Amino acid sequence: MTASSPRTSNARSSAPGERAFVVMVVAAGSGERLGHGMPKARVDLGGRTILERALESVEAWGRAARVVVTLPAGDAELAEVCRRHGAEAVEGGGTRAASVAAGLERIAGLPERSGLRGILVHDAARCLAPPAVFDAVAAALEAGERAVIPVLPVTDTVKAVDAEGYVASTPQRAGLRIVQTPQGFDLATLEAAHREAALLPAEVALGITDDAMLAETLGIPVATVPGSEESLKITVPLDLLLARTLLEGRSG
Repeated sequence: MTASSPRTSNARSSAPGERAFVVMVVAAGSGERLGHGMPKARVDLGGRTILERALESVEAWGRAARVVVTLPAGDAELAEVCRRHGAEAVEGGGTRAASVAAGLERIAGLPERSGLRGILVHDAARCLAPPAVFDAVAAALEAGERAVIPVLPVTDTVKAVDAEGYVASTPQRAGLRIVQTPQGFDLATLEAAHREAALLPAEVALGITDDAMLAETLGIPVATVPGSEESLKITVPLDLLLARTLLEGRSG
């Protein structure tokens, strides 16, 4: 890991290959920027929907005790995809945080909850994330971390720009990282972070773009592990083209 050593000493490791984690796949986005006129999770990627590709990535990892998927309200097609893959469909919310909160409500009553090592929250838009990234996040949780994110170094120069469009500063990129998913958490930690988020002013809550930020609001250290360039996020048409090229490379 690229973060400091684990903060707890009583973490239990699961046996190799044990299904000890719950995975939440967030797939409730509208996909407007992708321009296909449908929810992003339904867009075709090499003969399968983006959601199917994401669930295949989770299946390839092979350590999920339960998979919960947050979907656009009333989307029967994506609900059927979940059924075929043995995943549980949950109606998502109007924001990413609301969707994750809806998934947590469903997870709260799981009978196997006490045996879980943690939860991995994964964006369906990063549907080609390789098993090695899931492994790295899970290993950090088993080592005692309460919040873990996969990251990549920033290779471009980044500018902070003010409201008038002028450069305000140039952060040193050596300390910057691009954040990916799956993001891993101790389940109680993520639940506490979302309860706290519900109390935040609306303008503050809208600025929270991932679950790691919620953990940060509680003062919980967020560890990092290496991400992967294959875990690209499909947001705009060029991303979809790159993902299709990556799939062709894998099959070749």
